[in-house]
Amino acid sequence: MRKTVVDTNAPVLQYDKDQLTLLILRFISALDLKQSSKYTYQRELKPFSEWVIKNKVKQPVRDDILQYKAFLEKQELSPLTISSYIVVVRRFFEWMESEKIYPNVARGVKGMKRNRGFRKDPLTLTQIQKLLDHMERESKRGKRDFAIINLLIRTGLRTIELVRSNIGDIRQESGESVLWVQGKGRDSKDEFVLLTDQTLLPIQDYLKKCRKKRLRENDPLFSSISDRNQGMRLTTRSISRIVKENLRLIGIDNLRLTAHSLRHTAITLALQGGASLQEAQALGRHANINTTMIYAHNINRVSNAPERKIDELLRQDREKNPKI
Repeated sequence: MRKTVVDTNAPVLQYDKDQLTLLILRFISALDLKQSSKYTYQRELKPFSEWVIKNKVKQPVRDDILQYKAFLEKQELSPLTISSYIVVVRRFFEWMESEKIYPNVARGVKGMKRNRGFRKDPLTLTQIQKLLDHMERESKRGKRDFAIINLLIRTGLRTIELVRSNIGDIRQESGESVLWVQGKGRDSKDEFVLLTDQTLLPIQDYLKKCRKKRLRENDPLFSSISDRNQGMRLTTRSISRIVKENLRLIGIDNLRLTAHSLRHTAITLALQGGASLQEAQALGRHANINTTMIYAHNINRVSNAPERKIDELLRQDREKNPKI
């Protein structure tokens, strides 16, 4: 039951599809954001507009926003996704209030608490070796998919960074091959990852297979080879599918092991291999070193697990008192 009451003099929003669509478009147009971010806002407002129309909410109050939040929770969405949807709704009502269209009834409505740690797991060394050894590397598709997965494991790239990469982004820095990347939230390619021989050679092997056509610097580093999308840039969904398909081929079908797991794998391996926190932060391109410290904490927690001390204590006691 709705408890909050809006002033009867407040405007009534006749939330039919056309009016709501127009309001959302005005809001999106007013945002001082990149076009890709505007698209994200529009996409994340869609569930709210559908919910409002379905429930015939004409004069929303705070209780309606809370009910929408409860609706999202029932959809089994991640806490991060729900929080993103709520943030966009809050900004939408902030804008409407600033434009004197409608009061901000979403003020103070909180998102979901984010779980500690990560939503995806890293691969073990055994799983990595099995994955790379298993992959077919003779066909064009095989060479491409191996180069992609090998690159993700050895550099910790995000899938979106891989999607944005062009052939011309492979350059030389201090005598070494690097790949310049457009990081998360960045407007330009102002960071790079080092391409060791073990990372670069599979990429070159794949590109040689593509030389039937003239390659240009602005061509995507990895492109589709399907008949329908031949030569077009791969999407993050395509890369996720490539990783999942190859994981399944070695018997791994786990919701917590995905393309993003390869990023966690790279940062974890760097720390296990002796990299400092600052070096691992540079690899992961983390804005805040506290994010990197989560990896270090998890590694130390496993290495120095007190559970092993409990096992050892019980073992010693069993040896002293075998008849108990």
